[in-house]
Amino acid sequence: MKNIFILFCFILAKFSFSQKKQDFNVISPNGKIDIKIAVNDKISWSISHDKDLILASSEMSLTLDGNQVLGKNPVPINSKKETVNTSFETPLYKKKSVQNHYNQLILNFKNDFSIEFRVFDDGAAYRFITKKKKEITVKSEEVLLNFDQDYNTLMPYVRDLRNPKDQFISSFESHYENKKVSEFAKDTLAFLPFLIDYKNHKKAVFLEADLEDYPGLFVTNNQTKTGFESRFSKYPTQETNGGFNFLNKLITERADYLVKTKGTRTFPWRAIVIAQNDADLANNDMVQKLAEPSRIKDISWIKPGKVAWDWWNDWNIYNVDFKAGINTQTYKYYIDFASKNKVEYVVLDEGWSVETDIMKHNPNVDLEELIAYAKERNVGIILWASWMAINNKTEAVFDNYAKLGVKGFKVDFIDRDDAKMVNSVYDIAQKAAKHKLIIDFHGMYKPTGIQRTYPNILNFEGVKGLENNKWTPNDDVPVYDCTIPFIRMMAGPMDYTPGAMRNATKSEFKPSHSTPMSQGTRCHQLALYTIFEAPLQMMADSPTAFMKEQESTDFIAKVPTTFDETVALDGEVGKYVSIARRKGNTWYLGSITNWNSRDITIDFSFLEKGKKFQAEIFSDGINADKAATDYKKEIVTVDSTTKLKYHLASGGGLAMIIENMKCRNLTGFKNLLGLNILR
Repeated sequence: MKNIFILFCFILAKFSFSQKKQDFNVISPNGKIDIKIAVNDKISWSISHDKDLILASSEMSLTLDGNQVLGKNPVPINSKKETVNTSFETPLYKKKSVQNHYNQLILNFKNDFSIEFRVFDDGAAYRFITKKKKEITVKSEEVLLNFDQDYNTLMPYVRDLRNPKDQFISSFESHYENKKVSEFAKDTLAFLPFLIDYKNHKKAVFLEADLEDYPGLFVTNNQTKTGFESRFSKYPTQETNGGFNFLNKLITERADYLVKTKGTRTFPWRAIVIAQNDADLANNDMVQKLAEPSRIKDISWIKPGKVAWDWWNDWNIYNVDFKAGINTQTYKYYIDFASKNKVEYVVLDEGWSVETDIMKHNPNVDLEELIAYAKERNVGIILWASWMAINNKTEAVFDNYAKLGVKGFKVDFIDRDDAKMVNSVYDIAQKAAKHKLIIDFHGMYKPTGIQRTYPNILNFEGVKGLENNKWTPNDDVPVYDCTIPFIRMMAGPMDYTPGAMRNATKSEFKPSHSTPMSQGTRCHQLALYTIFEAPLQMMADSPTAFMKEQESTDFIAKVPTTFDETVALDGEVGKYVSIARRKGNTWYLGSITNWNSRDITIDFSFLEKGKKFQAEIFSDGINADKAATDYKKEIVTVDSTTKLKYHLASGGGLAMIIENMKCRNLTGFKNLLGLNILR
């Protein structure tokens, strides 16, 4: 009897120990960010930065079929910590390589799952890992984001009327609404990334990364109104043709689960970037660091560059002896313009084919002739297509057009990020890479790292760009332009499509379909080519407009679309931003402001010490407050000790190309000798 009692006490003690609360923590390499993980009846984490609470205790769990809740009454088996300090090459990015330094904690639990935590000097992230032998069905995921105070937020709400009955159908194009956490719009959703503004000048941006075979994360207000909780789109089981011009799918029935997936896998990262200075948000690599490495071994065929674009300017060329429109003569004109200005691509947007079957061509467009004509002039052809038209016969479409010599596709009207669509995006990327085709995903959810995994994806929309702005006089575009570098651009490239040559002040702007204009000054537009990340960057206006403004066009043509180094010089979210980027020995600099004019100082200490540089500078003209096209061009000599003051007009900007004088003189000497014939 005594032995039985002792055995009972031993079992009880062991059971009590396994149920006892256990705490873990992991600290960033610089010691500033501290993650605390509490394992009790549930699993939660909290984050502090220099003792300031960034994230209050927030629970996490993953619910599988059979009512398995990974994170409910969890039993830790063991834990493992390690430090990683490495780097990886990023040749199609805003810098040549990325430093990847973090401390990691992996908690392994009974029931074949783990949670991996990483803490960097600039933020933290976690993800679930399962090790099940059979396929699993994910019913839901709990992601909570709790705060200790009612902070201000910048939230992009779902505001899409394409299918008002289904909030998960969205073009992911929204301005940011500045509201407190408690003021989150009731019964609605917001998508990522979004920003929390703490009261001590610190800010945090919430992101997700490595989204594969899984739906994207939305948030809504939680019941206490002190934070947010997750929402995910259920897996589509029935779809019908619909949306804009019936070019995508509307979902008529959803399953009661998120995805059926492999039992052994990693799940998407839930990430938070923390910054003491706003400018730090404008040069962040968190999504790149958390993404899966490239699955394309040879990327030498992937060519970034700029694109002469037809749709925004409504094919509006004039002073020609043919009828401009969607026809062969018009596109030859675009190709000639691109060739003359060393623009790498021309895109044929909607109308070149039957939109629901892109194997059938518009008879007014001789595609094979255009491809040959462009090839002779060192210009590549990119074709627009709806996602539905690509998805219907992906392999056949890519095989056919790759053999014809097309360089890539702009895939539009995706408008969802459920698991079925996410898998389709990966499938399109993989099959395009097989045929050596580049991709620009338009009408697309925010990037989550697939651009590193499949670097043939050169751009994404998921931003309220210039194509929206041509019709929206009430949109505060300069404020938005000064906001997205700190939030949306952290997720990855943006197909914002800058390049308007008709520029307007706030009072003079008006919508126009065929002669569209931009809000803000000419220099604001020029600066966007440096500020906005876009390995495939559109030139939105017409060849006629660009040729009338050849000096601005020459400047745009010289700005590359990928870089070796990026320095965020200064900025405040929604107010202004200044960024410098280097390619080889040349620096490119852009500054923009909202509707408030302001004086800024450019500190050139980012330049190599002891070297002289020649800066070609486009600044707002003295009358840009009334005539937004007014600008001043000057050439000045600068070095690392130079500081120059500039006045940015309302909605204004500043753009520079800064060349090493020694390298510039050497290039000029080679040109004189005829040694630099090829670009």
